Amino acid sequence: MRQNSDGVQASIMRILLVEDDPEQIEPLHTALSQAGYIVDSVTDGEIAQWVMSQREYDLLILDWLLSEISGLDLCRQYRRSGKSTPVLMLTAKDTTADKIAGLDAGADDYLIKPADVFELLARVRALSRRSPVCLGKTLVLADLQLCQATLTVTRGEAIVELSAREYQLLEYLMRHPQQILTRDQIEQVLWEWGSEPESNAMTSLVRRLRQRLQVIGAASWIETVYGLGYRITPKS
Repeated sequence: MRQNSDGVQASIMRILLVEDDPEQIEPLHTALSQAGYIVDSVTDGEIAQWVMSQREYDLLILDWLLSEISGLDLCRQYRRSGKSTPVLMLTAKDTTADKIAGLDAGADDYLIKPADVFELLARVRALSRRSPVCLGKTLVLADLQLCQATLTVTRGEAIVELSAREYQLLEYLMRHPQQILTRDQIEQVLWEWGSEPESNAMTSLVRRLRQRLQVIGAASWIETVYGLGYRITPKS
């Protein structure tokens, strides 16, 4: 399981999406984000190479044909560095020889372009089961149940839908019950590479999540520890 720089376990799945076609990368990024994943998107092979050396990922989605450095070469380099993170290759190359070349380079799966969003999400779910962050689809804390498949939280008979970002925050808190998590820790896990949250983004996110939890009588579970951060504490 990944840890951030403060040693806190970060179980939310982080994906690196490398695709140089803006018409393809935008809908794929949106679909993955809405499914609850943290997605770093880059459009250049050299930038991808640098990002891969700086951050730990739970899944790589690499376009085969990139400028400067191909997705195939990125995959080879990544495997040579000893990394075992699953790799999904996006490619227009669909011959048997091409598939063998990709698998020999270390790719785990293939998706022929243009990628169908629903098929992409299905393959990501399948590959995520090989990742060390996959700890099941339902997270339980006391009588609160958080479901990744539907982005819903349930308490008793009451159920409420969450946005992807609200889900990510609640999952992170639930995996560290009664532990104070600083704003920096949370931002490092929830926000994508190169994305700076606005000064009030965290406060607004916590407020929205509390409003959702109010529907199921659990808004008071999320506590603000002034000057330090936030924590979740189960209450009757």
